[in-house]
Amino acid sequence: MVRHALERGYSVVGVCRAKSVGKLAAFERRIEVFPGATNDREVIRQAVDGCDGVLTVLVPWGSNHYSTGTAQAVLDFARPGARLVFSCGWHISRDGRDVYPRSFKRQEWLARWLGRLTRLVDIDDQIEACRRIFASSTRWTVVRGSDLEEGDSQGLPVWSGHVGDPILASNITRRVDFALFMVEALKNDKLIHEAPAIVGCCSASAVAHRPSAGHSGDMAEGH
Repeated sequence: MVRHALERGYSVVGVCRAKSVGKLAAFERRIEVFPGATNDREVIRQAVDGCDGVLTVLVPWGSNHYSTGTAQAVLDFARPGARLVFSCGWHISRDGRDVYPRSFKRQEWLARWLGRLTRLVDIDDQIEACRRIFASSTRWTVVRGSDLEEGDSQGLPVWSGHVGDPILASNITRRVDFALFMVEALKNDKLIHEAPAIVGCCSASAVAHRPSAGHSGDMAEGH
């Protein structure tokens, strides 16, 4: 996301865990970094001050409301009118109209069970974070990502408003293109108050269904 943003001429401020700041060494002196947890309200308040857009990865870490704390801090401290783009997984549903395969629901159940057992992840916390975003009056978008893979960019992912759309069946997106969609969403007002579920534009399902469904790389939704 940092690289995509810099390529577009944006000034970039980042929040990064103190132990991971070294991973941003390639961008030294090109971005401003606030070391700290993203659910630290004071860190977020300082980082988003004056920003026109905020890109937020909602991570369901631990059992201390990491996702809800992060989302609420961004909602509370981002300037009025700022463009807010959040990311999460397909398991988030905005209106209950998503249709999930049984295998996906089993994976969600297992993640929830293991999270409660180990206290390492909290899927329900991420769901609550998105509920708060959906209920807010801010200019939000929640990007719902498929499984991710490494590799060179294939281009802007395609999307649908609901999981279960055949165009999403491949359930795979290049990590670099997930980041690309996040950054491009900042300038796409059609995605305001949308929760697009994305898939790689070169995935088999995207190629098979794009012509008839009307999905395209300009983020137009077909259904």
